[in-house]
Amino acid sequence: MAAREFTTPVPRASEVPFRMLPSARNWERIALKWRNIAEQRRAHHLDLYKSGRWKHYYSDDEFLIEMRQAVAIADRWAVIAPLPAEREASAAIEQPVAA
Repeated sequence: MAAREFTTPVPRASEVPFRMLPSARNWERIALKWRNIAEQRRAHHLDLYKSGRWKHYYSDDEFLIEMRQAVAIADRWAVIAPLPAEREASAAIEQPVAA
């Protein structure tokens, strides 16, 4: 496969036919839920780190691996399911300015 930049698989409402709009909105809602779960997991690991409680559950190496995975997954879900404000900002950047 050719290397290319990843874009969100969740289409914008303006990109789908009218009859598919409810399904697209449902898909976006589900993706945003998964993004929220990933962000909560990252926040939980950060809280474990700040409080020092991670030492009760993990070794140093295990926690480092877990923390890296939590951050990577949350970042990936941020790309897969951008928030509406993030979507609008990226759409504004992508549109060429008419002179």
